Amino acid sequence: MGRPRTFDDETAVDRAMDVFWRQGYRGTTPEDLARAVGVGKGSLYNAFGSKRELFARALDRYRDVQAVLVDQVLDAEGPIKDRIARALALVIDMNVADPERRGCLAVNTAAELAGFDDDATERVEAMFERTARAFGNAVRMGQTSGEIRGDLDPDALALHLLTTLVGVQLLSKTTRDAETLKHSVQVALALL
Repeated sequence: MGRPRTFDDETAVDRAMDVFWRQGYRGTTPEDLARAVGVGKGSLYNAFGSKRELFARALDRYRDVQAVLVDQVLDAEGPIKDRIARALALVIDMNVADPERRGCLAVNTAAELAGFDDDATERVEAMFERTARAFGNAVRMGQTSGEIRGDLDPDALALHLLTTLVGVQLLSKTTRDAETLKHSVQVALALL
């Protein structure tokens, strides 16, 4: 009979997520993960199978904890354009305030692994599609209420907003000037 676990799976995944977020998948060693979780490599592999499986769990955890924040702002009360602007501003503020300049784990993973790792690509693609759907729903609501131009394709506008979101996520890794990033969002929103 094996020894009982000395760590909580959720806490371990949170800690692993932070390491992957800071260092990327390729830049993270099993030793880094074991040290972050506070267990030996053997215990880590017994619990999660492999670095790859733990990374998949970390991406899912990121989706469940971080990626839903935009959805929550878009689902709040108030004018649609204001909600969209607040969602994008929230992302900018969170990223600019991060002293480690981690950016977005999904965007980082897409940049690092898209085309090389099918599972990671599919997980990130699903996160992007979810955000695009949320933007699309907001755009359709805005078109119905007359807040957003009705002559524009709502799916194209959703992709435009997702592209803006991904762009500010990436740019926030190299700038601390939130106002410049927010100005770019205002320009993107002028199309609506």
